[in-house]
Amino acid sequence: MPSPLSRVRRALVGAPRSLADTGLFHRISLIPFLAWVGLGADGLSSSSYGPEEAFRTLGPHTYLAVGLAVAMAATVFIISAAYSRIIEEFPHGGGGYVVATKLLGERAGVVSGSALLVDYVLTITVSIAAAGDALFSFAPLAWHSLKLPLEVGFIGFLTVLNLRGVRESVLALSPVFLLFIATHVILIGGSLLVRAPDLPSTAHGVSSGFRDGFGVLGAAGLFLLFVHAFSLGGGTYTGIEAVSNGLPIMREPRVQTARRTMAYMATSLAFTATGLLLCYLLWQLAPVEGKTMNAVLAERVAEGRPFAAPFVWATLFSEGALLVVAAQAGFIDGPRVLANMAVDSWLPRRFSALSDRLTTQNGILLMGGAALAALVYTRGDVRAIVVMYSINVFLTFSLSMLGMAISWLRSPGRPHRKRRASLFVVGFVLCAGILGVTVTEKFAEGGWVTMAVTGSLVALCFVVRRHYRDVGGALTKLYKELEDLPPEPEVVGGAALAPVDAHAPTAAVLVASYGGLGIHTAVNIFATFPGHFKNVVFLSVGVIDSGAFKGEDAMKSLVAETEATLQRYVDLAARLGVPATSRFSVGTDAVQEAETLCLAVKREFPRATFFAGKVVFREERWFQKLLHNETAFAIQKRLQFAGQTMVILPARVT
Repeated sequence: MPSPLSRVRRALVGAPRSLADTGLFHRISLIPFLAWVGLGADGLSSSSYGPEEAFRTLGPHTYLAVGLAVAMAATVFIISAAYSRIIEEFPHGGGGYVVATKLLGERAGVVSGSALLVDYVLTITVSIAAAGDALFSFAPLAWHSLKLPLEVGFIGFLTVLNLRGVRESVLALSPVFLLFIATHVILIGGSLLVRAPDLPSTAHGVSSGFRDGFGVLGAAGLFLLFVHAFSLGGGTYTGIEAVSNGLPIMREPRVQTARRTMAYMATSLAFTATGLLLCYLLWQLAPVEGKTMNAVLAERVAEGRPFAAPFVWATLFSEGALLVVAAQAGFIDGPRVLANMAVDSWLPRRFSALSDRLTTQNGILLMGGAALAALVYTRGDVRAIVVMYSINVFLTFSLSMLGMAISWLRSPGRPHRKRRASLFVVGFVLCAGILGVTVTEKFAEGGWVTMAVTGSLVALCFVVRRHYRDVGGALTKLYKELEDLPPEPEVVGGAALAPVDAHAPTAAVLVASYGGLGIHTAVNIFATFPGHFKNVVFLSVGVIDSGAFKGEDAMKSLVAETEATLQRYVDLAARLGVPATSRFSVGTDAVQEAETLCLAVKREFPRATFFAGKVVFREERWFQKLLHNETAFAIQKRLQFAGQTMVILPARVT
């Protein structure tokens, strides 16, 4: 009977998914609309703070907002078009980490991946902080002390929601997304319509503003101010890369689904961001303490009109709620990048594991905890978080654009080579320029924190990779020491091997991949217990992790790979002259599946004794338990509680 804690967890997170369901991946993948909600919300929600930051930076020179609006729309479409090409080139997803790794090398890849991880933590943080600002825009200033606790609650809510699964979380939040679209189309369209008679006077004001600006600042001064505002409004473009990172969770055909999602996001973001900038200019808005500029705009537009208060509240609620939805991108793509890097041994491999709900549970919990820490550190200051956030976004953008530009420039003869190369060169110049200005201008205002955290994460990745390589090298050396095993005979001593006797003493050996640890364990059983065991049963659990769960054929591929591995161990036993067979199962939890498999084998082989190998170090360090799972000990504990004997044989690593 499940424990009370297990029942509570099941109620919150949901029941395990069945891996035997052949249509499982189809049902949990996202169609373009749901992908637009789950991933596109990140880009669209940035219109809540990106245009405002750019407009504030202009100061009294608000006439430059017209040029900014054009530049913003162009930049959105350029970056989106570039990422659409990246989706075509990398149809299995991975985004900036995979692109930089494949095209610029592993070192660039780990820098891009680390930047993405910090970026997605800050995606959650800035979205939740901006949501708090929107929701408290019309609350009395005395109530603002409640804002931070509410934001903490939002992060906790989203963490639990994402542990249930991506599709479930997106479906639950889609009505909020639609409300945002509806209210902001009305807000922007209504603002422009009401102010349409004032367009000639506004145009005259912009023209005279340019003349006065030239007189006061000169052409160079105006250009630098424009570039400054354009760069510090870079938060507008954040989130565009989320679609390419989230490709694995999209419905087949993935590339078409992702490109359609990208088109939805680019169009909606360009319309909203540029529309808001023009509305700020037309309504001659100025910042108001305790309110976002979108709140001021909604209040001014609705003033004196029917249903003014409900419309303003609906607009602000939808904006705040969409920002909460936008935090989804951090919970969806952050753990995926974490898992990709874990599969490549840059980070602890446990981050690639899936829960019984097929979510990267460890990654979700880490992203939620890190976002919570960033929120508390910044006290929810959106302007400070946007600076920290934008630096890593544009570092990743720049590396991706550079890699793709180099790839196309070095590929003569490819169709549309010049056009594609030009697209990525322009994208790189834009992104690198925004990155340079942001770092220069905002280094002392939080930029240094992002750079320090990202640099520390990069260093940690290299330490982790070196550890895994050292251990792998030691196990390879162990494997080479066992190369003097007998050749593979069909008969031993001139007689065929006896069939497996289920009632004879049997060694049941738990193995993973075919290599030094498994071979060392199998050989040492007979050295430690000479002449006792008459059979061997090799047991293996095919673990569905984020590296294996790539689509509807994942199960078939994993089963075939597991069977092939076990057959190699059966052949090894034949070389040792011992009758052998194998059994396996497939699941997401190696310990639970192994326990179930072992107990089933015990019923089939009543005199079985279970064995597993374990890498041991001369000096045990605290981090080794994080980098190497304790699967063998966890299985041993469960089997001992069930009254079974399990022996763990050490493989020493120096």
